[in-house]
This record gives sequence, structure tokens and C-alpha cells, in this order.
Amino acid sequence: MKIKGCIAMLLLASLPAWPADKKITVAELKSMLHTMHDQKKNDADVATALEQVQLSEQLTLPALNSLVEDLPAVNGAAGVLSTEQIYILEARSALLPPPVADIPADPAPDTAALLARAAAYASNTYSQLPALAANRTSLRFQDNFEALADSSGVSSGAKDATMGSGLSVKPHDYIRYINAADTPITLNKGQETLPEDKTQWGRNKMIQVMDPDPNLATVISEAQASGGIQFVRWETINGKPAAVFSYTVGKKETHMGVHVCCFPDIRQAGRLSYPVAGGTDPFGAPGPGRGNFQTSTNWQLYKKDSVPYHGEISIEPGSGVVVRLITQTEEKISDVVHQDDERIDYGPVTVGGKSLVLPVRAVTITEVVPNGISGDGGTSIRCTLFTSEYKNYQFAQK
Repeated sequence: MKIKGCIAMLLLASLPAWPADKKITVAELKSMLHTMHDQKKNDADVATALEQVQLSEQLTLPALNSLVEDLPAVNGAAGVLSTEQIYILEARSALLPPPVADIPADPAPDTAALLARAAAYASNTYSQLPALAANRTSLRFQDNFEALADSSGVSSGAKDATMGSGLSVKPHDYIRYINAADTPITLNKGQETLPEDKTQWGRNKMIQVMDPDPNLATVISEAQASGGIQFVRWETINGKPAAVFSYTVGKKETHMGVHVCCFPDIRQAGRLSYPVAGGTDPFGAPGPGRGNFQTSTNWQLYKKDSVPYHGEISIEPGSGVVVRLITQTEEKISDVVHQDDERIDYGPVTVGGKSLVLPVRAVTITEVVPNGISGDGGTSIRCTLFTSEYKNYQFAQK
């Protein structure tokens, strides 16, 4: 392990002097990759360096595509390990503003008029969409913490891993691709309906967000009721300018739920006997007693139906069409779910010869305490990222 640490330190020493805990810009990321390309670093070396990086601004999809030319080639294609880390950087930065150079310097729109158009669009157009069926293809990325075992002794009741500070080469410290899932979904009046899920989440050392995507009309209505909606910037989304507004929804107005599966609820079971001095234990051995003292784990859904939240709404200025929605829940530090944030991108999709604006991509960022409130496994943190694409829209059969 020490040898691997030295190799990683030497790798970073040959790059521009950006500390591992410092956030860098997209331009600095591109420069970093270009330097490693000139140095002919291999796929594993580049991936290791990218694992140390955090971005201070959004890595947009066009910017991501521009980075591919500097990734190391393996058998004529971009390296799998470095490509994986680029996609992780894109997902982790999804809630951030784009680079300043990419923000149009246009004057602010008529806020009241544009928000009125957006509210009318969400209620009268988006919420009146016909019933649709689609496939949602999701990629899961997470850091590889161990979860509590279903049944275990006191001394080995959990395998705990904690985040280190500074440079580390422990594999569980870094987010990696885990798997992909293709799920059939339905969209009824703009609201996604999730199929029944009987997966043993938690036991398989993973979590799943069980609540559906935020309701667009509800978010806009609650944001207006809470007040404080403000224009913050312009962005280019779907090749067109979009006005971005920030908002906050408080405790009194929120109907945002957080449902995440699953977390362990520990119950102690068994018996431990303590004989009198000089006696023997139940097994005939002298001295202090010993016995069968086990833990039993039940896995439970974390559910909160009303959580304050904030985020951003991106609106096309002419039509009032919402092209992006960001929701960031405000959890308590004592909750086992620390973060459940989502960005949904909407775009034009042709369904049955008709053009509709529908969800086309989503990014979900979560942070949880995988061992729940038990304390037996410590309070390590697990980050899971989901990137989803919606495909094959068609009118649902009646």
C-alpha cells in the first residue's frame, strides 16, 4: 500500500501544482489532461489523477466531449478507466453553474412575466401530457463502502471504512462505476410512475431512491408560495438561451418527499452468562463466562414526506417552457440521508409524429450513512451517483 501511495504521489507531482483537495475549473482540467497526454500517461495513471479532482464549475456535455481527444487510447479507443472518471466528474458537477465564459451576458428578463408563463406551462401543458411509456437507462457510480452484515457477532458486526484526508489510494475512497439498469417507466400527466421494486437494497451494499421525480407544477407553485425566486444567470440549454432562477421552499410550503431504501435496524439477540467467582462457564471453562451474543439486522426504508428544499429552474424566455429543474433537499445532519439532489433536463421528443417536451436526462446525487442509526458500523459516508437517460417514448396503451 505504501508503494502504491508513493507512485500516486509521484504521478501528481509531475502535473500542474493543484492540491488534491482544491477544486479546479474546467479549463484547468483540460490543461491537466493535455499535460498528461503529452507525457504519454497510461489509462490507469490518468484515472488515478482524475480521482483526486473536484470541479468548481459544471462540466457540460459539449465540454466533456472536447476532453476525449486528450484521454489515453487503448486499442484505438479512449481508455475505460479515465473515461469512467470523466463521466463521474460530469455527474458530480451537474448542479454547479457552467464556466463564466459560457454564460451569456444578456440583461435580466422580466422576472414576473416569465415566471407566470412558466407556471402556466407547467400546469396547463406539461401536467396535461398524455400517458406515455419509456425506458429509463440508469448508470450507478458509488464509493465502495461495506455495509453491515445480516447477522454477525459483536466483534465483527460490521466492516467499517472511513474517508481519509489528503491523497489516498484506497479503492473505497473513490467513486467508481458499479452497474447499469434499464427500467420501463410510465409518465402520466408529466409525473413518472415507478414500477414495483423488490430488490434487496441495503443488503446488497447499495441504496435506491424510491420517490418519483419532483412534480414540475408542484415545485413552481411551492417556490412561488415561498417567495424569493430570483434570476441568477443565463445558460445555453438545448442550443437555446434559458433564464435560470434560484428558489427556496420552506417547511410550511413543502411537499417534497425523501424515500431511500434501505438502512439497517440492529437488534441484539442471544445470551451471555457470568458465573460466580471460581466457577465455570456454561461450556465448562473456568473464569469469565462466554456465550452466543449475536446481532440481527432488519432493513428499513428511510421515509420523510415533507422536507425543505431549494434549487434552480431554467426557462426558455419566449415560451415559458421549463428545460431544466434542480432540486436539493435540506436534510438534518442527524439524518441517515444527508443529500438527495436531482437535476432533470427536458427536451423536445417526437412521439407518434408529435413533438413533446419531456424528460431526456436526469442526474441524482446522494450521500447517506449506510449503517443507519445503529452505530455498530460507525458513521462512514457513502456517495452514490445516478445518471439516467429516457429513451423509446411512446403513447401508453390503454
